Amino acid sequence: MQERWPDIPYRPWRSTCSALHLYIQIIGKYRLARSPWVNHSWHATLYTDARGFTTGLVPDGPGGIELSLDLINHEVVGRATDGRIARFSLEPMSVAFFHGRVLDLIRTLGGTPEFHGRPNEIPEAIPFAEDRMERPYDANAVTRFFRACVAVTNVLQIFRTAYLGKVSPVHLFWGSFDIAVTRFSGRHAPSHPGGIPALPDEITREAYSHEVSSAGFWPGGGAIDFPAFYSYAYPMPTGFAATRISPEAAYYDENLGEFLLPYDAVRLANNPEDMLMTFLESTYRAAAELGDWDRAALECKVGKPRQPRPM
Repeated sequence: MQERWPDIPYRPWRSTCSALHLYIQIIGKYRLARSPWVNHSWHATLYTDARGFTTGLVPDGPGGIELSLDLINHEVVGRATDGRIARFSLEPMSVAFFHGRVLDLIRTLGGTPEFHGRPNEIPEAIPFAEDRMERPYDANAVTRFFRACVAVTNVLQIFRTAYLGKVSPVHLFWGSFDIAVTRFSGRHAPSHPGGIPALPDEITREAYSHEVSSAGFWPGGGAIDFPAFYSYAYPMPTGFAATRISPEAAYYDENLGEFLLPYDAVRLANNPEDMLMTFLESTYRAAAELGDWDRAALECKVGKPRQPRPM
């Protein structure tokens, strides 16, 4: 029986994780290139499915194409609405080779193999077609990461239900490689300063056009070398960083400007789902109260299967 919250230490699979991040960017950029713009770049994200991550249906080719990363059988699978299917294996390879295989797969499905060829949100990144360094592929680590993402997604989906205001889907942002859900106050926010590596400032400013409380999950990388949950507010209300939040394992990271909760603290808890929900609710409450959100108008009880929301 598979662990619901598997051990996913970042350092042992760092190189594979870096490669997977770039592969996911390539898949995501195809969706971005073919999908009409949706507020806050929600048209570009991927979604957790029963086997890995998927673009969902992308308007292209014979009517629509879906690209998926199967992280159980370890393959990229493309399906077109006219019945065509194409696939190739995930294994040790270069980013350039993966990029070429994706272009060939899209072409085989009758799609348009054209999208932006450089990574986003990665400093000094090499264009995909020029990144010829061989990358490892630790299949066991990838599958464990996927199973962790399933557990995380399930809790974030429940947290999402307790909000009547504007709230994002639970989705994977491939630029920063995090699964996120974002709540909105309904008010406009100050113009974001931008400055995110390899991301146009106009994209960042549109993403943060309104006040948010956002939370999610990283596998590790960049400023942290361990898997963690995060939560932040934009704009950050006065006193937010100094707020006492729960659980005790959570803390405010001055460099990131966000609250963090190590994944291992959740994984090893008696009730991981309850601990994660406590973190999500505690950090949101701090953002909403200090930011003077209209909580009475925005919040509701957590959703239950087959139970309509009481009015």
